[in-house]
Amino acid sequence: MRIILALLAALWAGSASAQTLQDLLQAEPEAISDPSRRTVGEVLDKLVDSGLSEVPVFLERWQGKQVFQRQSDGLFFYAEEEGDGHILYDISTGEEVGRTGERELTALKPNAGVRAVIGSALIEFQLSDPDPLRRQAALAAIADDPAPDHLAPLRAAIPGEEDPTLLARKERLEALLSARFEEDPDTRAAAIGRLGSDISVEARSALNQILASEPKVAPAIPEGANVAQVLEPGSEALPRQAAYSMLVEAGLAPPRVTESEIRDALVAAIEGGKVGDVPLPTLNTDEARHAAYDAIAPARGLPPRVTEQEVAAALAAHAFWVDYAEPDRGITAAAERALASAETRVAAWQGADLLLDGVSLASIYFLAAIGLAITFGVMGVINMAHGEFIMMGAYTGYVVQTLVPDYTLSLLLALPLAFAITFGAGVLMERLVIRHLAHRPLETLLATFGISIALQQIAKNIFGTQARPLTSPAWLDGAWVINDVAGIAYIRIAIFVLALLFLGLILFILRRTRLGLEVRAVTQNPGMAASMGINPDRIGMLTFGLGSGIAGIAGVAIGLYAKVTSEMGADYIVQSFMTVVVGGVGNVWGTLAGAGLIGGFQKSVEWLNPSNTLAAQTFMILFIIAFIQFRPRGIVAMKGRAAGA
Repeated sequence: MRIILALLAALWAGSASAQTLQDLLQAEPEAISDPSRRTVGEVLDKLVDSGLSEVPVFLERWQGKQVFQRQSDGLFFYAEEEGDGHILYDISTGEEVGRTGERELTALKPNAGVRAVIGSALIEFQLSDPDPLRRQAALAAIADDPAPDHLAPLRAAIPGEEDPTLLARKERLEALLSARFEEDPDTRAAAIGRLGSDISVEARSALNQILASEPKVAPAIPEGANVAQVLEPGSEALPRQAAYSMLVEAGLAPPRVTESEIRDALVAAIEGGKVGDVPLPTLNTDEARHAAYDAIAPARGLPPRVTEQEVAAALAAHAFWVDYAEPDRGITAAAERALASAETRVAAWQGADLLLDGVSLASIYFLAAIGLAITFGVMGVINMAHGEFIMMGAYTGYVVQTLVPDYTLSLLLALPLAFAITFGAGVLMERLVIRHLAHRPLETLLATFGISIALQQIAKNIFGTQARPLTSPAWLDGAWVINDVAGIAYIRIAIFVLALLFLGLILFILRRTRLGLEVRAVTQNPGMAASMGINPDRIGMLTFGLGSGIAGIAGVAIGLYAKVTSEMGADYIVQSFMTVVVGGVGNVWGTLAGAGLIGGFQKSVEWLNPSNTLAAQTFMILFIIAFIQFRPRGIVAMKGRAAGA
């Protein structure tokens, strides 16, 4: 007998395990072919509990309206159109099982509500899918439309996650869902507390949803209400008119009759030059019109006029407050603390992001101004064509890039080539113009200004007026995103590194080479340097060429993120001069300090008024004018005889 019972049990287990997906669906075919949001839940529970491996594929296709039912026997298939009919595929194995005519199949088209429920059930499978892309898609679906049903499968999927990025994403979503949907108040409050250290937009959005509130009015605040704020009618938070409108909307007070409605009613009641017993000429004041309206309102069935005294009495007889949608005071208190902590962190990171922007802009100004600082400090030449050397460097990078399509290689070739071209142009300009105008600053300024216009026109004739692209290498694309608040583009990081390299190179040249020694000697005392055998004329030529060459390299760097046009130099010449003057003439460290001050101040003004960049430029110039009044020699003033020269 025991053997027979065991055999029967084995046969029963085998038959149960042999149950196919088609068998499950045929148990309640109408719930599959004509589902509703109310009934589909039971069907989905049975499908999920079955453990069949083909269930996730079926749910995906059912949600995507890719499941068909054969009318003759009610069986479900996947199908593919062919001619006037369809090729049928088994929903368990995916193998072709036959063909059918055009009108023998009915496509299952669940409505949007049913598809949403199917999607929620499908997420449970996708969260543990071997394909990381499918797991990522499931997490994105949860983030787009979070629901309480997602919390349990999400928690179950965390221990087995091996991908660090997806694991972090799952843990963050679990914290967000716990903060919103966890049933245990203590666990939920703890999850909300953890969000205080999360500055992401998602975390702050979840906290704001927990703290969602709406204004309410009643004769008295109900016992146990979770009050966010008590409102006083007539205050800035609740103007008197808005408070009375709340009473009207709640049905606690009659609506006020407007002046236009009073006028219309009086016009409709005019008979024989009167409104009631009141002659029209006397209705020339608000008081007279109100009295006339009050007289005719009962007879004509008009709503009574609400007086100011009645409004005041109604407002005084009711309580106004902002009520949290969340009834648990402990939860809202935890959310308030977490949101305050998150906003404090956001403010700190916004300051860090502003600092990064300021340093980035300062590095650009430093690159643009360092060449000018050298020439201006050594020779005292106001070179208005300095911006055009920046433009020449940018166009050099563009030309090299058109000839060498490899952006990395073209960049490596463009930097030394831009230096060589602009160095030669600077030497040529110094030999032909600058040296003949020594110690005549006004004539030098006018001459270099004329040269700048000529160089711009030459560039227009060669390259046209349209902006030319100077594309950065692929490894400079994108940005370093620290978090949802702070980040900086890789190209700006590269420019910052380039500025540091040039700072180190220039300091090395000035302090460790014979040329640097001679440049410093000429800068401090040209006469004494000449008496020691140094040729100031040669040093001036080399210095001018060096400053122009550095401007060319700056042009390549600036052109990688800015437009390359014939006028681009004009965008930086003013900032370059301001950087040199504010930092201190002829001093590398002063130029660095001036670039940092100007870049930081400009970004601060832009942050306060982001929609008006012109205002930032204007305030920056006013600031520099005021700064020079207090420190005319700049941040790092020169010492010794050069300071008085």
